Amino acid sequence: MASQSGRVHSQEGLEGVVAGTSAICFVDGERGRLIYRGYDAEVLAQHSTFEEVAYLLWHGDLPTRAALEGLKADLIQAGTLPAPVLDILRRIPSGAQPMAVLRTGVSVAAHFDPDAADNSPAANARKAVRLTAQVPALVGAFHRIRIGGAPLSPQSSLSHAGNYLYTLHGTVPDPEVARALDMVLILHADHEFNASTFAARVSAATLTDLHSAITSAIGTLKGPLHGGANEDVMRLLERIGSVDRVEPTIMETLAAKKKIPGFGHRVYRTEDPRARFLRPMSKRLGERAGDPLWYQLTRKVEEVTTSQRKIFANVDLYSSSVYRAMGIPMDLYTTTFAVSRISGWTAHVLEQYADNRLIRPTSEYTGPMDRTYVPLAERG
Repeated sequence: MASQSGRVHSQEGLEGVVAGTSAICFVDGERGRLIYRGYDAEVLAQHSTFEEVAYLLWHGDLPTRAALEGLKADLIQAGTLPAPVLDILRRIPSGAQPMAVLRTGVSVAAHFDPDAADNSPAANARKAVRLTAQVPALVGAFHRIRIGGAPLSPQSSLSHAGNYLYTLHGTVPDPEVARALDMVLILHADHEFNASTFAARVSAATLTDLHSAITSAIGTLKGPLHGGANEDVMRLLERIGSVDRVEPTIMETLAAKKKIPGFGHRVYRTEDPRARFLRPMSKRLGERAGDPLWYQLTRKVEEVTTSQRKIFANVDLYSSSVYRAMGIPMDLYTTTFAVSRISGWTAHVLEQYADNRLIRPTSEYTGPMDRTYVPLAERG
């Protein structure tokens, strides 16, 4: 069906519409697979590291040993924030929403980037590495400041994931917990043309700078229809409180035609592979922390919801209890998502720059036509 302008109708929300090409990530919604540059993300999570996967997303191949060591060193060096950036963080109210703080922090960091005025491919590749180090540093520094602590620089002996936990908690993390977070970061690293990634590519297509494109992505992830579902899951679990209250609470929620957070996905028609991977991790970490309740509640919520609505869990359902077992504050769940997704965002921006065309879709006009102008004096 054509609109008044003769253009073909688009799909609401662009659902199912192919908006461009990419060699970075493929989401197989029918078979429940997530592919990074040809590699199954679950295989990468089992055998690789976040640093390797970030390199893969940026360059198309897994790194050599020398390239990986170089990347690790660059990430450690970039993880110490410039003093003026820390000064700005100290001026932000301690009760500020963390995603808003992260958005501001990335914008401020742009002014102190040594390649700020250079939009060449080599400079943007360096910025991608620095931003991947600075996003967790910004989250960790803000959290330390708001609880009255001092921001911490990363330690060369720790992994990227381990340093994130270190800069949050102020103590060297348990190696098993750090490795678990490493796997979580891998699973969250990219997800095709999701809303925040597409926002970054739309910005990059204007040939704006990389920091501006990432700020667009962060602002998009901040919206409750994209980010925040994992926080909503934990709020639901806290409200339920005990396993025997799961079924009546879920039934009441469904009867009120309210959505259960952590279920359903725009692309997947079967189980989200990330949920499949995180389910046993949630159980293992909860038992290790001596607090299995959150896994037990999550598992029961999944059983009841799936039996009633025949919908599958998505990544947010189990990432919530995983983060809880790691001691990550609930209001930092979405920023922790960004700690991972910065690798995918920057990879997509680099890809957009490499073969750019301005992203400018059309719309279906539904307003009136051929109206007669009435002068102000005659309008009464």
